[in-house]
Amino acid sequence: MQRILITSGKALIQSVIILFLMLFFSILALLFSIQQQSFAVTSQVNQLTPEEKIERAYGYSEAAGIREEDRQQAYEQAVKDSKNPQKAYEKASREDNLQPNLIEKAGELVDKVTGK
Repeated sequence: MQRILITSGKALIQSVIILFLMLFFSILALLFSIQQQSFAVTSQVNQLTPEEKIERAYGYSEAAGIREEDRQQAYEQAVKDSKNPQKAYEKASREDNLQPNLIEKAGELVDKVTGK
């Protein structure tokens, strides 16, 4: 009789342990499967204006503020260029033509060395 009670007690303890382990792993899986909250700005109300971005950048350092101003000016220029892409293409091609290329520089150097 005593042997039966001991074996049934062990079986009861094992089943309780297994039940708690299953519950623990279920809760753990539930915690890992829940999506974390996103801190991305999703509405226009929460977004900073360009001036606020520049002020915040100057709050970090002067160099960061200058970079933010340059970035903002480049963005505004890109917006203007997107409205008239032909004009932007012509401007870019003129800027490329203003800089002498490597072959022209090499030719000038050869002329300088040869004395022409």
